[in-house]
Amino acid sequence: MKALTQYVMSGRRQSIIAAVLLGLLPILNYLSAPVVALVLLRHGKSEAMIVLVWAILPAVAWAVAGDFIPLLLMLGITVLAQVLRSTGSWEVTLLASIGVGIGAQLGLLINPNVLVVMEGQLTTLMEQLVASSPELQGQVTLAEPEVLRQMLLMFIGITVSFSAVTLLMLARSWQARLFNPGGFREEFHQLRLSWKSSAVLFLMFMLATIGPPVLQQLSLFFVLPLLIAGIALVHGLVGRRKLPVAVLVIFYSVLMSPVMAQLVVLAAVADSWIDFRSKVAQRD
Repeated sequence: MKALTQYVMSGRRQSIIAAVLLGLLPILNYLSAPVVALVLLRHGKSEAMIVLVWAILPAVAWAVAGDFIPLLLMLGITVLAQVLRSTGSWEVTLLASIGVGIGAQLGLLINPNVLVVMEGQLTTLMEQLVASSPELQGQVTLAEPEVLRQMLLMFIGITVSFSAVTLLMLARSWQARLFNPGGFREEFHQLRLSWKSSAVLFLMFMLATIGPPVLQQLSLFFVLPLLIAGIALVHGLVGRRKLPVAVLVIFYSVLMSPVMAQLVVLAAVADSWIDFRSKVAQRD
């Protein structure tokens, strides 16, 4: 990755070539977005827009082919990179990621044919799965079209929001590796939401879970910043105590459990009031 980032930072033409070529490759096309973010973080909006004009072409091609995620992700990470560069705050950036996810949903609603196609693909996949597994027949019931469409909207929105934040962190780590070694690690270990932000997010989540269906579709967006802040808290505590990497490996292996994810979110809320890292002595 260091060779790639050095190449990207060696000039505008190199940045464009890297963004376009990565954008054309299946699976690796998601690395095109952090290339644009890296240029924006380092050189600013004017230079990044030139690279974006070229980098967005493969994303549009993928959208025409039926995959809209690269395009939504490219636009989302560009917005978040500008927010991070202008504010220097990961807290504000995480809050902005909620808007990115909701914006992705609205973008798909503008062209409902996309959801119809994705719904058909998912339905076909589920039917094939049931047909190939006799033991599932009679146990799996396909959701109603409208319910399935709403589930797809929520899944795509939260995927774009989370992926945009994750890839922005990748771009930030690239920038730190070249120009400020260890800088991103320190930033991430200190990432912490203010008590006002965490209180509002937690309150909105609670209201969303008992609110109308429209608000329920947004519930996960309010949890995402808290989840990421909780992950940063764990990294920060592990770093302060200089615990082995195996601790983080175990942490991520159990994070997929809903119970563990909820505990991490609650830890982030508590940390916004208590600041656990300041109370844990740093091991030399």
